[in-house]
Amino acid sequence: MLRLRPYKKCDAQYIVSWLKDEVTFRKWCADRYASFSISAEEINKHYEACANLDDFYEMTAFDETGVVGHLIMRFTDPEKKIVRFGFVIVDDQKRGMGYGKEMLTLSIHYAFDILKAEKVTLGVFENNKPAYYCYKSVGFQERSLENPEYYHVLGEDWKCLELELAGQ
Repeated sequence: MLRLRPYKKCDAQYIVSWLKDEVTFRKWCADRYASFSISAEEINKHYEACANLDDFYEMTAFDETGVVGHLIMRFTDPEKKIVRFGFVIVDDQKRGMGYGKEMLTLSIHYAFDILKAEKVTLGVFENNKPAYYCYKSVGFQERSLENPEYYHVLGEDWKCLELELAGQ
């Protein structure tokens, strides 16, 4: 049974181990970190910079085998009605086995039931089809943007798709 808990500094070692190549790394963080590869200390330093914010939540998914996934949630509006998911990742040895869907489902419930959000949003690169379909499977809908966002990654322009899920 998968569960969700607040992130601990020791979780960073797992996240780093799942980022085995630069394409995976960039699909995970876009341009939020300057260079591949990163250390557990760099992840913790990044999160420590957000420690005093009351709108930023780092979460870890785990089961009886240990840590299996991670994501952050943050409010994007002053009224604290819209939560954005980011840095979504699942253990590379467990991808395609339903862990991502289960982690997202738990996180969606947390956002709506605990944080009292009215909407959850996230961005996913168009070239990250497994993640895109995972997000769609838990109810996220693609939002059409007049000016889509592009990131220049590894010599290519990657289109970022905007997805959202409204509360029930």
